Amino acid sequence: MAKINTAPLSGMRDFLPIDVLRRNYVIGVIERVYQSYGFEPLETPTMERLSTLLGKYGEEGDQLIFRVLKRGEKLQEALQENPTENSVSDAGMRYDLTVPLARVVAEYRSKLPRFFKRYQIQPVYRADRPAKGRYREFFQCDLDIVGSNSQIVEAEVLAAGAQILQELGFGDAHPFNLRLNHRGILRGLMETAGIPPAQEGSALVAIDKLDKIGMDGVRKELDQRGIAAEAAAKLLETMATAPQTNVETINWLSDLLESSDAGSKGVADLKEVLLYSEGGPAAKHFRVDPYLARGLSYYTGTIFEIEFPGFGGSGGGGGRYDELVGMFSGQNIPSCGFSLGLERIILLMEEQNMFPAQLAGQPQVLVTQFEESTISASFQLAQTLRAAGLRVDLYPEVDRYGKQFKYADERKIRYAALVSPREIEAGVVAVKDLVSGEQVDVPATALIEWLQARLA
Repeated sequence: MAKINTAPLSGMRDFLPIDVLRRNYVIGVIERVYQSYGFEPLETPTMERLSTLLGKYGEEGDQLIFRVLKRGEKLQEALQENPTENSVSDAGMRYDLTVPLARVVAEYRSKLPRFFKRYQIQPVYRADRPAKGRYREFFQCDLDIVGSNSQIVEAEVLAAGAQILQELGFGDAHPFNLRLNHRGILRGLMETAGIPPAQEGSALVAIDKLDKIGMDGVRKELDQRGIAAEAAAKLLETMATAPQTNVETINWLSDLLESSDAGSKGVADLKEVLLYSEGGPAAKHFRVDPYLARGLSYYTGTIFEIEFPGFGGSGGGGGRYDELVGMFSGQNIPSCGFSLGLERIILLMEEQNMFPAQLAGQPQVLVTQFEESTISASFQLAQTLRAAGLRVDLYPEVDRYGKQFKYADERKIRYAALVSPREIEAGVVAVKDLVSGEQVDVPATALIEWLQARLA
């Protein structure tokens, strides 16, 4: 019989128990912090209408949407009439959680509060080329505020994101930056370089790749995209002279973009974000980066991205997108959001040994088996400990203690409870610490309190 390929599809993953426990640990911190900032949960379907998704993610994003074929007669009809990728599809897997949020706001606006603060933790799908830390199915952890133009919104979502990273252990020992920019600043830089409005979007795609392809790569891409050589040269010259500190960069931008309405508005907005964030968890992590672009075309104002110095790739990001909801509702509804890259954060935490030794959900105690006559006693002990709130694994077979202790070690269970005729007769339970090797007799009536004190 031919061997069946049991590996998951490229870009997809199985999550073994330790993987799930680590994910749950990180998600637990994220949810707790999100809720502490007044955000409430939202969930949306995995599939959306293709018309909902297309045209929201820029020239490259639309190409990465997983299309879902029409069914039955509709598919057959489409196949007979010069079929294209879009004509044979009427739905797609969600590419992110922001466009579904915009659809929800448009659909339920009258039922939502004036300022809708939601968080959403669900998988998204992208037909991308898999690589380390890049998958075709991955979770996003979004929070958004809909309904306010105030830059307080930006300060709030950035504070929440920074607080989460700090509670997970990022900070001085494991540094991170919050790169900060504004679409108005980018537009002003295009204006001062002489790049016409019709080519701004194309130029931004090239600039967005600066970290990946370097200045020379951006120069080549600008040329390939038809940006005039003189304008490209002026833009690159300006990029090369950008200061390094936040204060210097803001002052430099103020002078450089004084004649640009869009640029001046962008600088003013960033000043407010920095001002409102003073004293908060995000303040010392900001890095104003006038060439941060972020590829998604729906951003209209402040944009931001998490950076882990020494490690490639983004840990998440977001920004203001005041026009996206209006594309569905016909109304101008200001919105701003932030998304944490769960997969990237977990990978970095694994690489830097940042997870606790014991994770919530892992069993804490193994109740062993001695012989057939003591199985009932072991079963009852396990039930008693579980009723007290402990996570208990009951060894399913009568076996040598050595094998049972090895099993506990494999599952990272520290304490083994031994119940033999001797313990039953004496009214005690022998507890073995599998880390220290110490074994003590604990009165059966005091066992729960004894374990709870050591597992706290």
